[in-house]
Amino acid sequence: MTVTYTARVANARFCGFSKLLLAWKGSIYKVLYKEFLAFFAMYTGISITYRFLLSDDQKRYFEKLAIYCNHYASLIPMSFVLAGFYVTLVVNRWWNQYTSIPLPDRLMCVLSGGLQGSDERGRLLRRTMMRYASLSALLILRSVSTAVFKRFPTMDHVVEAGFMSREERKKFEGLHSPYNKYWIPCVWFTNLAAVARCEGRIRDDHTLKLLLEELNVFRGKCGMLFHYDMISVPLVYTQVVTLAVYSFFLVCLIGRQFLDPNQGYPGHDLDLYVPIFTLLQFFFYAGWLKVAEQLINPFGEDDDDFETNWLIDRNFQVSMMAVDEMYGDLPMMERDRYWNDSNPRPPYTAATLFVLRKPSFQGSTFDMAIPKEEMHFQPLEEIAENTEESVSRHPNMALFNRLLNAAPSHTGFMSGALRRTSAQLQRLYHSPSIDQCISDDDDSESCKIGKGGSLPSGLGQDTQSTVCSFREEKNARVPLLEIQFEAEQEKPGGHTDISQGDDDTETYGSGAEGSHTRLEEEEKAEALSPAHLPPPPHDSKETRPASTIPVTFPQPSLFSFHPTSHASLEHCSSQPVINHHKAASCIPYPYLGQYKMPFLIVPSLEPQRFRSVSMGSELTGS
Repeated sequence: MTVTYTARVANARFCGFSKLLLAWKGSIYKVLYKEFLAFFAMYTGISITYRFLLSDDQKRYFEKLAIYCNHYASLIPMSFVLAGFYVTLVVNRWWNQYTSIPLPDRLMCVLSGGLQGSDERGRLLRRTMMRYASLSALLILRSVSTAVFKRFPTMDHVVEAGFMSREERKKFEGLHSPYNKYWIPCVWFTNLAAVARCEGRIRDDHTLKLLLEELNVFRGKCGMLFHYDMISVPLVYTQVVTLAVYSFFLVCLIGRQFLDPNQGYPGHDLDLYVPIFTLLQFFFYAGWLKVAEQLINPFGEDDDDFETNWLIDRNFQVSMMAVDEMYGDLPMMERDRYWNDSNPRPPYTAATLFVLRKPSFQGSTFDMAIPKEEMHFQPLEEIAENTEESVSRHPNMALFNRLLNAAPSHTGFMSGALRRTSAQLQRLYHSPSIDQCISDDDDSESCKIGKGGSLPSGLGQDTQSTVCSFREEKNARVPLLEIQFEAEQEKPGGHTDISQGDDDTETYGSGAEGSHTRLEEEEKAEALSPAHLPPPPHDSKETRPASTIPVTFPQPSLFSFHPTSHASLEHCSSQPVINHHKAASCIPYPYLGQYKMPFLIVPSLEPQRFRSVSMGSELTGS
């Protein structure tokens, strides 16, 4: 019988396990005492031989051998091999084998409720089907457990025990198979279930399906026990652990001997005769090995092995009672004593009265205290304003990350910038509304741009709203009319042709015809000049912003800019300054200097609100 001591350690107290140390049945002393006595006897024999039987020269040689063995014995990984892997594996396997033992409790409940009929035929069907399930469990336990096999050594014993009839034995032995036939009674069970369904004793297919599912679970546990018995822990693993333990203590028989203190060996100043700590080490390590040896097959006859015969008796008696004697045998229903009580509370004895004094657990945060000023709900408008303020205080990091992600390589900077700026301005042009910086306060964080101590070029700006703005010398702003990309080529005759592949782009030639065309465009531009628009606010300061840098072109570029006689290139602004309600046609501009370069023309209506954007190495300050 398995040693059970659960009740003795139900409550933790001072030296609670100390009472268990004196138990003998199932104890480590009963398992290990023979190996322990053998080890101590061999150690004592070697010690006596060293002290009394060896000559002086032999003693010196033995002392060197003992020091050598003691030094290198620590190389054997005892704790790692035993506690780390093997014992843990064996303990897990031991418990999994117990959970794989087939129990009929679920199956008998489904069978008792699903197969109807209080007559002899119904009773016979229920008892026979339950007996087949018990027979299948008996056959598999007889195959894996030595205790069960000793109880039922032959099939005649199984028949005489009442698990199988003689006719069933003939059927069983008539089915020839080289494999274990524990599953045959389960097939008989399913056939009887099909017969009961045809007879109408199992009312519907759902009940039949549930019954067969429980039978499959039962049969699966039987198969799992068979596989646990067939597939053991790898033999090499068990051999390695056993050799590690035995070889370690064989070395300790010589290396842990007490040597002559007169020789002055380090660590051998005392001569105690009895190696106390070596014996304790043997007790622990060899005890671990014995634990694994006892648990690796729990279907034997050790003190802590599973009581398989008791399980067979219990399962057979309980299952037969459930499907036969208890079928249809119900107690009379009556109202319980708490019928009219909405809060029923069973009584307590004097020994358990202290439970009522404990408050009911409501949750770990039930008693948490929160200050009253933090318990008021906040309006959503204030929460949104606080969120906008927190974002406006630190806008640079997110924008800087976007600039880094959108930054082109140094080789294709101008072409990449041209494509991105074109796409951004098209989105701005078609946008329904554009936020502008309308504050006149030059020291505000959102409009403080282009002055000394300003952010680095391009930082703190939204790259999707970056446009190029130009300012007249008299603070008159030209509205953003249209984006025009021009490409011009110098022909050998000294004439310059500016052509566009788009159908909406005008072509300007050289000579009088080209000049006449420019004059006509200038007249149209004057009709749509900023004079006809509401005057923008003028800057009272005469000094130009510190970030305004005149731009020169030391070499031909991919851009060309055609300013009017009253306009000059100042810088690029990131402010959205497009007015969608005041659109005008494209304004042609004359060439700038001797270099003929296409450039992106983007006027702006916003006065004195600038942020300089660096365009690479081709734009330099003069």
